[in-house]
Amino acid sequence: MQRLPEFDTLAKLYRDHGFSLYVVGGSVRDWLLGRPFSDLDFVTDALPEDMLPYLSEARDTFRRFGSIQVKVLGHWIDVTTLREEGEYRDHRHPSYVRFVKDPKLDYPRRDFTINALYLDENYRLLDYCGGKKDLENHLIRFIGDPDKRIQEDPLRICRAERFARELSFSLEPETKAAIKRNYSLLKTLNPAKCEEEKKKGWVPLWFETQC
Repeated sequence: MQRLPEFDTLAKLYRDHGFSLYVVGGSVRDWLLGRPFSDLDFVTDALPEDMLPYLSEARDTFRRFGSIQVKVLGHWIDVTTLREEGEYRDHRHPSYVRFVKDPKLDYPRRDFTINALYLDENYRLLDYCGGKKDLENHLIRFIGDPDKRIQEDPLRICRAERFARELSFSLEPETKAAIKRNYSLLKTLNPAKCEEEKKKGWVPLWFETQC
């Protein structure tokens, strides 16, 4: 597997200051699949106030959410503090966000098993929910209760269908059934969000919606 120079450079910097850095999400998924990718998403056990002092170029517009952008080897990359989230009350936003130190506490908030894979600085894969197996079996599967995950954020329907199409994967049976049961929730979404997913390649698979 290829090395990730931006990750190697930044992970060493974080380690030298007593923190850990991980690659997560679609970056790891595509890296394992050998697919080309340009975006890198990093998570860390450091808080923004911990890391900003030793980052020479950083943007902290969203630091209150635990997210900053850092420039490394000429590229701007998102780094987010590991976190866990409370119950969703409005089909979009969690009731609270709590920063944590362990990726095992961070993964349940993510949407699909194949997007909840972490790489540590030694390129050791951290897989808490069977994401690697689903990747090997070409399956899109929600983490936890699929109905609950969709009701938290109906945009996940669009993402599930988009990833299935983009990767030529199948929707895992319970995931597919939950999507069908909750498809009407797409009408609650901001139309701009639907259009954004369509630009990324989402095509509704079952029936026309208002999006």
